Amino acid sequence: MSCLGQQAKPNILFILCDDLGYNDVGFNGSTDITTPELDKLADNGTIFTSAYVAHPFCGPSRASLLTGRYSQEIGTPFNLHGNSSKNDEDNMGIPLEETFISKVLNDAGYYTSVIGKWHLGNSPKYHPNKRGFDNFYGFLGGGHDYFPAKYQKEYERQVNAGNKNIRDYVHPLEHNNKTVKETEYITDALSREAVKDIKLASKNKEPFFMYLSYNAPHVPLQAKEEDLAIFKNIENKERRTYAAMVYAVDRGVGKIVDALKETNQYKNTLIVFMSDNGGNFNHGANNSPLKGTKGDAWEGGYRVPMFFHYPNKLKKGKQFDYPVSALDLYPTFVNLAKATIPKGKILDGKDIMNHVTSNTDAHKDEMIYCLRYRHGHCDVGARKGDWKITRVGNEPWRLTNITEDIGEKKNVGGRYPEKLREMVVETEKWTESFVKPLWYYSAKDEELWNDGRMPQYEETFTVDPLINPASKK
Repeated sequence: MSCLGQQAKPNILFILCDDLGYNDVGFNGSTDITTPELDKLADNGTIFTSAYVAHPFCGPSRASLLTGRYSQEIGTPFNLHGNSSKNDEDNMGIPLEETFISKVLNDAGYYTSVIGKWHLGNSPKYHPNKRGFDNFYGFLGGGHDYFPAKYQKEYERQVNAGNKNIRDYVHPLEHNNKTVKETEYITDALSREAVKDIKLASKNKEPFFMYLSYNAPHVPLQAKEEDLAIFKNIENKERRTYAAMVYAVDRGVGKIVDALKETNQYKNTLIVFMSDNGGNFNHGANNSPLKGTKGDAWEGGYRVPMFFHYPNKLKKGKQFDYPVSALDLYPTFVNLAKATIPKGKILDGKDIMNHVTSNTDAHKDEMIYCLRYRHGHCDVGARKGDWKITRVGNEPWRLTNITEDIGEKKNVGGRYPEKLREMVVETEKWTESFVKPLWYYSAKDEELWNDGRMPQYEETFTVDPLINPASKK
């Protein structure tokens, strides 16, 4: 029987894949990767065709998801280092003054859990249990090997050899600060823990917020033999392994849905599914029909597959074509949970639920941004309505009607110079809210920043004078 708390407040299950390509799920057009469980949920909910994350690679994108802020505005635009310290003197983590969505929902009476990949700080003060999560099962770093028998053996070998800097991909998993000896393929283990938490929340009569953070299909490409057998017709070995890894996620989602139904929580649970960034086409992914790959400001870098499934609120068989941002999830979750945003908390997104139900544009006349720091320049993408501007690799600015040209093939900046200039100026103004990074991914990044060779906004936001010059600071 459903409890009063769950009737009053919906459960929120946020499923995040890692490096999943735009075209790598059935509901988004994949013809070689089958995802029957995800497709059922998507077809019975709302599919978002223009969903964007706030950054084109892992760490900054995840920071934005949980804080509701662009990473450049809170000093976290670079990935954390692998093997960063677990000592509290280590300040490499999402700033403590940024309240995570988990904390807001926890304060509103939700049982909160994060299962899988963290990648938001290794030291105790940044631990998931200190950021509003009642339960954490997974790993703190940016990735992990998938087969316990193999990674545990490698970890023991390195410990016995006296190595003090062991790669985090082979470290033991942990459960609320205690190491565990996992026995299952990691994707299956994470699905198993999700099922456990769903049943626990039901037993305790608590609404739940679960952040199910799969590391699949992120490298290393490692899949179970029975999953590989399903995709034996895919000739390319990397693509075949990648497909099998996605299928393992799908299989797990099926078990999770069964648990929701068994505990009578299915209809009152909002399930959100998406990827943390675009797929890496050097490691088996397919972002078709989008241009670009993980890390790019092209659509393929940060436009991702996404759906909402929520039987109590959303009709089935819907498609939402207006652009939305991962930054919108924080305020949407807050309002669904009847929670309160902490005083002074800044959010860059907005509650989109009423727009989804009424099929109206939540970001009419507003920009959705992407900026990635490169050595000596910035790659930038920004969309407003049908239009998108892009600058990659210090090439000239491009303007695209993204609804007509999803593959970003034609640059129409010469035809609409004022539109291009207007969007570039607006994007440059956005950078005024940026702060200096709290850490850098490499010594080279830090050197360039300290020497003034990064971020070079003035150079980035100069439009080709043959079109029209952008304003300069």
